[in-house]
Amino acid sequence: MKIKVGVMGSANDTLPDGVADAVREKAEMLGREIAARDCLLLTGATTGLTHIVGKSARAAGAFHIGISPASNEREHIEVYELPLDSCDSIIYTGFGLKGRNVVLVRSCEIALFIGGSWGSLNEFTIAHDEGRVIGCLTGTGGVADEAERLLKVFPKQTDACVLHGDDPSRLLTACLEAFEQTRRA
Repeated sequence: MKIKVGVMGSANDTLPDGVADAVREKAEMLGREIAARDCLLLTGATTGLTHIVGKSARAAGAFHIGISPASNEREHIEVYELPLDSCDSIIYTGFGLKGRNVVLVRSCEIALFIGGSWGSLNEFTIAHDEGRVIGCLTGTGGVADEAERLLKVFPKQTDACVLHGDDPSRLLTACLEAFEQTRRA
């Protein structure tokens, strides 16, 4: 069975002005790496960096499932103003953004963070509480860059394995290895 990798991060409305080409390149590389490892990609069916990852992964052959906060396609497009073009399939939860976050995180075995603002912080705390393998792609801003500091300021014992790295390929490799270790334990 394919390993389910969730990617969470900055949506369009939380991206800093003029996102650096280097961050876009990391997002595209992360998508290609997920496809190359034959993982199943899950995202919040949203905009921004996760949309870039999703489009890149899908173009490279990965199957991409979007977990939407909306109840249906119309609400997804009209109310939440979210795209359809990067997903192979979308699950409409009808749970709103915070409820969607729980479904997304609990549906994946590895949670990867690229950038990220408040919504991603919510997803990070869920992933941490749920004991997921978490990868933070550093050098992309937001939650991904601040997670290590936040865990020191707000320590909490869980079964989570939190890894940090600035190279998408190496970070994904480390997360997959950590997941395999937890699967064997």
